Amino acid sequence: MNQLTTFTGGCHCQKVRYQIQVERLEATLCNCSICCKKGFIHVIVPAARFILLQGQDALSTYTFNTGTAKHHFCRHCGIHSFYRPRSHPDGYDVNLRCLDDAPIDRFQITSFDGAHWEDQIEQIRDLYS
Repeated sequence: MNQLTTFTGGCHCQKVRYQIQVERLEATLCNCSICCKKGFIHVIVPAARFILLQGQDALSTYTFNTGTAKHHFCRHCGIHSFYRPRSHPDGYDVNLRCLDDAPIDRFQITSFDGAHWEDQIEQIRDLYS
Protein backbone atom coordinates (compact mmCIF):
# COMPACT_ATOMS: atom_id res chain seq x y z
CA MET A 1 0.00 0.00 0.00
CA ASN A 2 1.24 3.45 -0.89
CA GLN A 3 1.40 6.25 1.63
CA LEU A 4 -1.85 8.17 1.98
CA THR A 5 -1.95 11.89 1.19
CA THR A 6 -4.48 13.99 3.11
CA PHE A 7 -6.39 16.90 1.60
CA THR A 8 -9.14 19.15 2.92
CA GLY A 9 -11.75 20.87 0.83
CA GLY A 10 -15.27 22.12 0.68
CA CYS A 11 -17.72 24.50 -0.88
CA HIS A 12 -17.24 28.17 -1.75
CA CYS A 13 -18.86 29.63 1.37
CA GLN A 14 -16.97 27.16 3.62
CA LYS A 15 -20.13 25.86 5.31
CA VAL A 16 -19.33 22.37 3.93
CA ARG A 17 -15.86 21.07 4.81
CA TYR A 18 -14.35 17.62 4.47
CA GLN A 19 -11.10 15.70 4.56
CA ILE A 20 -9.99 12.91 2.23
CA GLN A 21 -7.04 10.57 2.06
CA VAL A 22 -5.85 9.40 -1.35
CA GLU A 23 -3.46 6.60 -2.12
CA ARG A 24 -2.59 7.77 -5.65
CA LEU A 25 -2.64 11.32 -7.00
CA GLU A 26 -4.94 10.40 -9.88
CA ALA A 27 -8.15 12.04 -11.05
CA THR A 28 -10.65 11.64 -13.86
CA LEU A 29 -12.13 14.20 -16.23
CA CYS A 30 -15.55 13.05 -17.46
CA ASN A 31 -17.39 14.33 -20.53
CA CYS A 32 -20.95 13.49 -19.42
CA SER A 33 -23.54 16.26 -19.34
CA ILE A 34 -23.57 16.91 -15.59
CA CYS A 35 -19.78 16.79 -15.12
CA CYS A 36 -19.17 19.15 -18.04
CA LYS A 37 -21.67 21.69 -16.75
CA LYS A 38 -20.23 21.57 -13.22
CA GLY A 39 -16.55 21.40 -14.19
CA PHE A 40 -16.16 18.35 -11.97
CA ILE A 41 -12.78 16.55 -11.88
CA HIS A 42 -13.22 13.26 -10.05
CA VAL A 43 -11.18 11.90 -7.17
CA ILE A 44 -12.93 8.79 -5.85
CA VAL A 45 -12.09 7.54 -2.36
CA PRO A 46 -13.46 4.72 -0.20
CA ALA A 47 -15.94 5.86 2.46
CA ALA A 48 -13.35 5.14 5.17
CA ARG A 49 -11.09 7.82 3.64
CA PHE A 50 -13.72 10.58 3.58
CA ILE A 51 -14.67 12.59 6.66
CA LEU A 52 -17.35 15.27 6.55
CA LEU A 53 -15.94 17.79 9.00
CA GLN A 54 -18.91 20.18 8.94
CA GLY A 55 -21.95 21.14 6.95
CA GLN A 56 -24.27 18.13 6.91
CA ASP A 57 -27.12 20.58 7.61
CA ALA A 58 -26.03 22.78 4.65
CA LEU A 59 -26.29 19.98 2.07
CA SER A 60 -29.06 19.35 -0.43
CA THR A 61 -29.13 16.36 -2.76
CA TYR A 62 -29.91 16.02 -6.45
CA THR A 63 -30.55 12.68 -8.16
CA PHE A 64 -31.44 11.79 -11.74
CA ASN A 65 -31.59 8.79 -14.09
CA THR A 66 -31.27 5.67 -11.88
CA GLY A 67 -31.18 7.71 -8.64
CA THR A 68 -28.13 5.75 -7.45
CA ALA A 69 -25.73 8.69 -7.45
CA LYS A 70 -26.40 11.20 -4.68
CA HIS A 71 -25.19 14.60 -5.93
CA HIS A 72 -24.70 16.70 -2.80
CA PHE A 73 -24.36 20.46 -3.01
CA CYS A 74 -24.28 23.34 -0.56
CA ARG A 75 -27.73 24.91 -0.37
CA HIS A 76 -26.12 28.27 0.49
CA CYS A 77 -23.52 28.76 -2.28
CA GLY A 78 -24.61 26.00 -4.68
CA ILE A 79 -21.19 24.36 -5.00
CA HIS A 80 -21.15 20.61 -5.64
CA SER A 81 -17.88 19.63 -3.99
CA PHE A 82 -18.55 15.89 -3.47
CA TYR A 83 -21.12 13.16 -4.04
CA ARG A 84 -21.85 9.42 -3.77
CA PRO A 85 -21.14 8.14 -7.30
CA ARG A 86 -23.10 5.54 -9.21
CA SER A 87 -19.84 3.82 -10.20
CA HIS A 88 -18.71 3.50 -6.55
CA PRO A 89 -21.87 3.88 -4.39
CA ASP A 90 -19.98 2.83 -1.26
CA GLY A 91 -17.38 5.59 -1.72
CA TYR A 92 -17.21 9.33 -2.23
CA ASP A 93 -16.31 11.30 -5.33
CA VAL A 94 -14.68 14.64 -4.53
CA ASN A 95 -14.25 17.49 -7.00
CA LEU A 96 -10.50 18.05 -7.34
CA ARG A 97 -11.27 21.73 -8.02
CA CYS A 98 -12.77 22.04 -4.51
CA LEU A 99 -9.70 20.85 -2.62
CA ASP A 100 -7.82 23.51 -0.67
CA ASP A 101 -4.67 25.09 -2.10
CA ALA A 102 -5.56 24.06 -5.72
CA PRO A 103 -3.51 20.82 -5.95
CA ILE A 104 -4.59 20.12 -9.56
CA ASP A 105 -1.00 20.18 -10.86
CA ARG A 106 -0.09 17.38 -8.44
CA PHE A 107 -2.61 14.97 -10.01
CA GLN A 108 -2.42 12.85 -13.13
CA ILE A 109 -5.76 13.44 -14.88
CA THR A 110 -7.24 10.75 -17.14
CA SER A 111 -10.17 11.33 -19.50
CA PHE A 112 -13.29 9.19 -19.12
CA ASP A 113 -16.01 8.91 -21.78
CA GLY A 114 -18.94 9.39 -19.44
CA ALA A 115 -21.13 10.51 -22.33
CA HIS A 116 -21.22 6.75 -23.07
CA TRP A 117 -21.27 5.76 -19.40
CA GLU A 118 -22.93 2.34 -19.78
CA ASP A 119 -20.31 1.23 -22.33
CA GLN A 120 -17.38 2.64 -20.32
CA ILE A 121 -18.25 1.87 -16.67
CA GLU A 122 -15.63 -0.84 -16.26
CA GLN A 123 -12.90 1.66 -17.18
CA ILE A 124 -13.84 3.97 -14.29
CA ARG A 125 -14.20 1.06 -11.88
CA ASP A 126 -10.75 -0.22 -12.89
CA LEU A 127 -9.18 3.22 -12.35
CA TYR A 128 -10.26 3.26 -8.71
CA SER A 129 -9.94 -0.39 -7.72
